[in-house]
Amino acid sequence: MTERLYYTHDALECTARLIRTSLQDDGRYAVVLDQTLFHPQGGGQPADTGWINGVVVESVLQQDDEIIHLLAQPLPREEVTLQVDAVSRALHTQLHSAGHLIGYAGELHGWQPIKAHHWPGEGRITFNATDSASVPDIDALSEHIARWQAAALPRIVTFDAGCRTVRFGDLPAYGCGGTHVPSLAALGQVVISNIKIKKGQLIVYYTVQ
Repeated sequence: MTERLYYTHDALECTARLIRTSLQDDGRYAVVLDQTLFHPQGGGQPADTGWINGVVVESVLQQDDEIIHLLAQPLPREEVTLQVDAVSRALHTQLHSAGHLIGYAGELHGWQPIKAHHWPGEGRITFNATDSASVPDIDALSEHIARWQAAALPRIVTFDAGCRTVRFGDLPAYGCGGTHVPSLAALGQVVISNIKIKKGQLIVYYTVQ
């Protein structure tokens, strides 16, 4: 099992112990460590980018209880240094946090979030209607989000029966394995670009500036 350090803190650099390296069919090397700062692709969030011992991490995947780092060359079987790219991590973290806020705002209008895609340039949250659903406009959703940001609500991470949950202030907790800003004061401007109804579902498209 790989310990997921990004679950509990925001560090971008650490050391880890190499557990296993295996050559893949595409010529890359799959590296497993005892712990990692790298968020794998999944949960609607792209993988972190960065370096291990100065070698570019080309992809990060989850495989059962392990995190697989794909590199173009093998690493020595010893302690290695991990460095997550700060710029891409910050963007992914802001996009994921903004997605939670859009989920909260949609719930206030009777919509239940069911799917999230927090990728740069492709951000969208998909909702199913409840019995009390009314279609919000962009201004209504944006006003909710601006109010929560003005309050600088802090991120709160908890673990319940092995499940990680994330919330901001007293807002609802979502089961989530992603990375998030430590406070909504660090989020930046959430821009909702479009709202659509498709096959009875509400889809909110957004970005962060």
